[in-house]
Amino acid sequence: MLYFKSFILFLVAYLIGAIPTGLILTKIFLKQDVRSIGSGSTGATNVLRTGSKLLAFLTLVIDALKPYIATIAVYFSMRGLFGKLLTSVAYGLYDEYITMAICGIAIFAHCYPIYLKFKGGKGVATAFGTLFLFSAKYYSIPVLPVAALSTWLLVAFVSKKSSLSALTTALILPVYVYYLNNLGGGDASRYLVYFYIGAVVFVIFRHHANIARLIKGTESNIKLSKDDSKKK
Repeated sequence: MLYFKSFILFLVAYLIGAIPTGLILTKIFLKQDVRSIGSGSTGATNVLRTGSKLLAFLTLVIDALKPYIATIAVYFSMRGLFGKLLTSVAYGLYDEYITMAICGIAIFAHCYPIYLKFKGGKGVATAFGTLFLFSAKYYSIPVLPVAALSTWLLVAFVSKKSSLSALTTALILPVYVYYLNNLGGGDASRYLVYFYIGAVVFVIFRHHANIARLIKGTESNIKLSKDDSKKK
């Protein structure tokens, strides 16, 4: 019975993480299937290719909130299944290992949603959302998301490649977690470093097609300004 209840909890996290935000928003507001353009992904970068910055931004925000929503949902499900009142509900951070598991499931679900025959996004926005969860737990300020976003923007500004920005940020993220903790920024365990190393491997795997295009020099640019739209 315990294993069955645990399965139900993780199923809740999966079903929330699998919600195809980009597809839903573009279907409702643009009457368009985002999977029919660009990379075919349902993520924010591909939504941006529809020309709607607002919908791309909303997709980014909602996808980033998936780990938080999944964690809160699992908390309430756990309370109902096990009858336990867990602490730190306001932040959805009741246990480090359970939270890591939920975040990992949410990222996986975003990339492999059952609603779309397991074809979803690249996992970057959802992985980014986990940074807020763990920053709230271990640091007094959102240092992890700020560091990650700064890295992404810097690489994006120089390279104009969303995939290269995501890959660079992912690769350096475990280093941020390790050194920020060692500098006294928090009390994160080494398992958090391992979690992000695993996330890096997964994100790189999800970007294998982008990596191939980067090597060939055929990866498309992102439009960060009006001037960028005039460049090929």
